[in-house]
Amino acid sequence: MSNMVKTTLFLALLTGLFIAVGGLLGGRSGMMMAFVFALIMNFVSYWFSDKIVLKMYGAQPIGEAEAPVVHRIVRNLATRAGIPMPKLYLIPSESPNAFATGRNPQHAAVAVTHGIMRIMDETELEGVLAHELSHVLNRDILISTVAATVAGAISMLANMAHWGLMFGGSRHDDEGRGTNPIALLLTVILAPLAAMLIQMAVSRSREYQADASGAQLTRNPNGLASALTKLGQASRMVPMDANPATAHLFIVNPLSGRALSNLFATHPPLEERIARLRAMRV
Repeated sequence: MSNMVKTTLFLALLTGLFIAVGGLLGGRSGMMMAFVFALIMNFVSYWFSDKIVLKMYGAQPIGEAEAPVVHRIVRNLATRAGIPMPKLYLIPSESPNAFATGRNPQHAAVAVTHGIMRIMDETELEGVLAHELSHVLNRDILISTVAATVAGAISMLANMAHWGLMFGGSRHDDEGRGTNPIALLLTVILAPLAAMLIQMAVSRSREYQADASGAQLTRNPNGLASALTKLGQASRMVPMDANPATAHLFIVNPLSGRALSNLFATHPPLEERIARLRAMRV
């Protein structure tokens, strides 16, 4: 419940920031135009993101004969959760990781790498797959799309502010008032940064929720805790060649082998996630 409240608060903050930036720029028509463009971009992302991201990582459908354990685990978890069996894919990478995508349980896909199948025992793999199914159950793709829509609109408005600065900040709003060049400068610098940080906070909150939901689904939080411990160590040794724009999809940050600040990380600290799971009682 606390994670749902946090997510709602973060989305409200994004919306408030969008309204504030739009009000600062003054042009109601410009604000609506930026919002429409962001909606179109994220509408396409929402409906086709699963195909795009699976193709991006060279994921191929994996049959039951190739991965009987994965199929059995996912089938049992899906039955327990009361959702259709998702499509399963294999990513040709030795970096251990996994992600789920799909706009709802009826159009879900779960992808695992060669690496994660190699280093996990069955209990740990069950914890990972339960986490990924929980993202689908919790409608996290929808939530992240809404966050991306508003954040994208804010970035577009900030870009409009940038052009306003280039032309002397003489733009007038719908009421005929001039725009303050200093306010425009602050908007260009701070608004996209604030939107990105809030969007990252949404992603982190959803990871905590998926950990908790996955542990409830398996009735064994220690399985996922053990898996995260292994993943943290292995992903640093064998970082994945991943696109930063899709890093939030994976169960652990695929870029963790690179020098990234925690401030800009899409995932909560692994130590905190593991500690929460160890403390769970199901």
